[in-house]
Amino acid sequence: MKKFLVLAVFVLFSNLSFSQIGGEDEVYLGGDFIDAKFQNGGIDKFYDYIIANFDTQTVEKKGQIVFEFTVNENGEVKNVKVLRDLGTNSAIELIRVLRKAPKWQPASRGGKPVSINLKMPLTFK
Repeated sequence: MKKFLVLAVFVLFSNLSFSQIGGEDEVYLGGDFIDAKFQNGGIDKFYDYIIANFDTQTVEKKGQIVFEFTVNENGEVKNVKVLRDLGTNSAIELIRVLRKAPKWQPASRGGKPVSINLKMPLTFK
């Protein structure tokens, strides 16, 4: 009985690694994943963009702002959320900067663009 259960679990999970759930919203569980890129760079380029466009006079105290957002299939920044802020003004300023961000090169899986969520800190000293 144990052999059958182990074999059934192995077969189930081995099939999941290369399967696709079809329909309007497709989910790819296999294939190569390529992360999103900002202006042909990575997260460092995105931080450079934020620093160049963020009005630091809105920061009310030292510390860290933590935020998350989605880079959708079109490379647009969407669903911006400030999870931890340093005051209302700095949160509003960060949202402003993120909303006007240039498009990213979207992430892809199996050669097709996919949305990804990113969570990032921004530290002020």
